[in-house]
This record gives sequence, structure tokens and C-alpha cells, in this order.
Amino acid sequence: MNKLLSSWLEQSYAALLGTPLSHWLETLPAQMKHWASQELHGEFNKWCRLLDKLPVTEPSRVDLLQSVTFGTQQDVNDYTRKQIEGLLRQFMPWRKGPFFIHGLHVDTEWRSDWKWERVLPHISELSGRTVLDVGCGSGYHMWRMLGHNPSRVFGIDPTQLFFIQFQAIRHFHQDDRIHFLPLGIEQMQPLNAFDTVFSMGVLYHRKDPIQFLTQLKHQLRKGGELVLETLVVEGDEQTVLMAGERYAQMRNVWFLPSVAALKVWLERVGFINVKLADINHTTVEEQRATNWMESQSLADFLDPQDPSLTIEGYPAPQRAVLIATRA
Repeated sequence: MNKLLSSWLEQSYAALLGTPLSHWLETLPAQMKHWASQELHGEFNKWCRLLDKLPVTEPSRVDLLQSVTFGTQQDVNDYTRKQIEGLLRQFMPWRKGPFFIHGLHVDTEWRSDWKWERVLPHISELSGRTVLDVGCGSGYHMWRMLGHNPSRVFGIDPTQLFFIQFQAIRHFHQDDRIHFLPLGIEQMQPLNAFDTVFSMGVLYHRKDPIQFLTQLKHQLRKGGELVLETLVVEGDEQTVLMAGERYAQMRNVWFLPSVAALKVWLERVGFINVKLADINHTTVEEQRATNWMESQSLADFLDPQDPSLTIEGYPAPQRAVLIATRA
């Protein structure tokens, strides 16, 4: 295990001590040791070396309430800013964001700030709570959560590039309340301890959505809050679309329920007070190619003659946010 990875994990373990999550330490170190012993991405060690070259800076401004901003343009000289940009570009594609680092705009594929602004008015106050973000991507929403003063925010996502991207951003603001662990939910023991669990943009990637919802429930304490965002379709309690080989060119999309069906699923696995917080159609302004994510994006995945449909003929992406309480 390389030194940087070991350091990141040790910081995460330390953050669990003396908290309602401390029993996670019964399994987590062995899991991480096993993970590190497996074949990592071919670029992983190179990414770590590049991270180690990021310049040490002193941000004069930190904003997590209106954006994810660390520092200003005046904090660093042009050479240092170009050095930061050159290194961060080594970790492309950047999908979730945006981030602002010393005046550098990391213009990600997704305007994840728009989603956060839609979700925020409907969730419980995060101050003092322990929070888990399942499928956290590069960690954008974790930073926005941190802006509301939780006691701890943990994100899990098995994608190694996202893990590296998170560490790159954290380099500029090393708050000991926020941590990323390269895990999938299926690898986690039932902690029954988090006050709030977020899962945004994951459910439709799961072959067994009921099992996934049950796994989310088992991370929450009784009375804890689930914030679930996923693709949905129009319909009644029996309506579920199972996509064919691809949906909007994504191969790993399985079940798209109606909001009514999703409410039934949540109630069946043990959630109460299920309510719809938000529903909207994803636009090509919210998800698009940029010079930080240069491959195809949503505009390429819609029917050019009828953008209300995907290129395969399914309803275009519509996303709903549901809030529920663990009984």
C-alpha cells in the first residue's frame, strides 16, 4: 500500500474513533487492506505521484454554502495556478462539480450544484449529524453537505478515479470531518448508525433495487433520513421500465420505476413518511460536455428529432428526489 493511500485511510479510521460509527472499525481496516492488495487501476500509482506534486497553498477564502470554492485568484501566482490546472487535468474526465480552486474553474460535465439546490430545501438540518453519501462520485455533494456543519461526512464509491479526484480537491482544504472510502454499499456491514444517508444517481445502476434500498436502510439509525435521487418514468404503482441493452447510451441501467412504484418499494423495505421532494427533466444545460469532460454527453444521447426521447426511444431522463425515514 503506497504512503498516500495509507495516510488517507488512517485519517478515515481516526475520524471514526469515539463516534457512533466506531464499530465500523471492526471490519473496515481489513476490507481496505484487501482492496489495496487487489489489482488497482493501471494509472493509480501514477495518479498518486501526481497528487503528491500539487502545490501547498493557503486559501484565503473557503465557500461551501454557495459553491465549492477554495482560495482566490490572488492567493497564488500564475505559475502556481497553471501548475494546479495541469495536474488536475491529469485526472479527467471530471463529471460531478463544479469546483473553484484559486480562481481555476473545474467545469465538470454535471452542474451538480443545481441538483443540490433542488434537494437542500427538503432535507433535515445536517448540523451535528453523521452523514453517508453512497455513490459519491468525486465528492462534490459531500463538500456541500459539509457546509452545513455535520459532525462527519463519509462518502463511498468503488471508482478509483473518483477517489483520486476527491483527494485532489481535499488537498486544498483538509477538513478532518470529510472522508472518502473506495467501497461499494454491498461491502459495508450494516452499521445502523448514520443520521442521514444520501444516494443520488445510483439506484438505476443496480440489478436488484430492492436489495439496494435494504442496504441503504441498514446504514441508517432508526428515525434516520434517506435522501434518494434516481431516474423515474411516468406511471402508477405498477409501472417500472426495464431498459434494454442501453438507456441513453448507458449499458448499466436496469430499472426505472414511477414515483408511485418507488414509494411502494421504500415502504415495503421498511421506510415511512415517504414523500416526493422534487422531480425534473434533465436538460442539456445541466449535463453537457466541457473542456474538463470532452467525450459525449446528454445532447448526444437524445433523439435528435424528438429530445423528449432517448436515442433508443425511451422517455428522456427524468429524475425524482424522495425523502424517507427509517421506521
